[in-house]
Amino acid sequence: MDAEKFPVNPAGSALKGVRGQVLTFKADPFLISKEDDSYDYWKDGLVVIQDGQIIAVGDYSDVAPAYPQLKDIDTYEDSVIMPGFIDDHVHYVQSPMIGSFGDTLLNWLNQYTFPTESKFRDKAFADEVARIFFRQILQQGTTTANVFSTTFAESVDALFEESERYNARTITGKVLQDRNLPDSLRDPDTEQSIVIAEELMRKWHHRGRQLYAVIPRFAPTSTNEQLTLAGQLFQQHKDEGVYMHTHLDEAYSELAWVNSLFPDAQSYTEVYQRFGLVDRMSVFAHCCLVRDDEWHILHDNDCGVAHCPSSNLFLGDGEFKFWEAKNPRRPCRVGVGTDVGGGTNFSIPRQLNEAYKVAMLQMKSLDAKRSFYLATRGAAEVLHLENTIGSLKPGYEADIAVLDLKPTEFLEWRMQFADDIFTKLFILQTLAVDNMNKATYVAGKKVYDRSRDKQFMYADEFTA
Repeated sequence: MDAEKFPVNPAGSALKGVRGQVLTFKADPFLISKEDDSYDYWKDGLVVIQDGQIIAVGDYSDVAPAYPQLKDIDTYEDSVIMPGFIDDHVHYVQSPMIGSFGDTLLNWLNQYTFPTESKFRDKAFADEVARIFFRQILQQGTTTANVFSTTFAESVDALFEESERYNARTITGKVLQDRNLPDSLRDPDTEQSIVIAEELMRKWHHRGRQLYAVIPRFAPTSTNEQLTLAGQLFQQHKDEGVYMHTHLDEAYSELAWVNSLFPDAQSYTEVYQRFGLVDRMSVFAHCCLVRDDEWHILHDNDCGVAHCPSSNLFLGDGEFKFWEAKNPRRPCRVGVGTDVGGGTNFSIPRQLNEAYKVAMLQMKSLDAKRSFYLATRGAAEVLHLENTIGSLKPGYEADIAVLDLKPTEFLEWRMQFADDIFTKLFILQTLAVDNMNKATYVAGKKVYDRSRDKQFMYADEFTA
């Protein structure tokens, strides 16, 4: 390891090390000719951190001699150190209703979702849900989330404020919805809804690690006027890193509704495209029923797609087809989303368990190598942040998850029959126990530690 290549900032904070088995992806295993060239794995690895960024990573015997001043090292046995997981689609405001019985997507929205989200005009309620939400995702090793808030500015402020306390990288925005939902949740004034969204964008976008998204809930809950204004806002600010985040082609009942509201559109994707909402910073959730012409539009515009398997199974929606999304003729950026509260847990590895099953229902297989790529670097690519997060590499933000390879007595016994790291990871995602994450680092600080008396700590609680 060349210490001059990764110089220490003498004016910066002290060095921090994380040692153990290290796994990180550097290319897309769906597209690369040799899948083994898509990742780096060190059986005894070391990640060196300073001022919230990774300055070196590699084999311990190579890296450690280059940093003799490194004394503070967390060492993890029987674990694998990975980039923090990235949740490409989740509704934090649906946390209070996770696990609610449902029969169809639209009935489920009307019966549970809309009444729950209507409560978020109360800032104290929003604050409490945001606090619980972050504790859930950090406990599971998720360090970045692309999040739906809801109609009210209070819901956006609450989430960003809690994210800021952890110094986490979070994306959210005010949800735009001015028709076809209860008055308690509907935007009463279309033009004013855009004004509020822009005010929130100016307040939060690039404030620390926070990023803003323009969020029309989905086409049926916005008038043409609101979709037009949302597209204009997005187009004006996309080059500043502002996102557009919405739902697409999730369920047959949803498609029928869209067709009735936009009868002259050739596809659901075209509905968004005509309003300027399809572009390189667009993220579309679900995409279970996407036609080939729509995949071409998403590819040509460099959009991101979030696969939400737990939610799609729970609500009986369509089944995502990863092989279509990753068609080498027009591959799309694909990651994973929990979609809580349609999704039934906050764990990205547990979503990978469901993604495998969704694929197997269609006689396709999704192995651990490609699965954990989707959970880390692939998910970062969806957000166009693959040069910032999603890998363990010098210059990247030090967001890290530490997965326990022996979290239970049975798994400790089972792992003796597994030889390589990807076999072990597949077992871990398939059995999907709730306590598989030992620790979570956000910008280099261990904000969650399963074995610490105070398991969760805000960034400002750490001594310099």
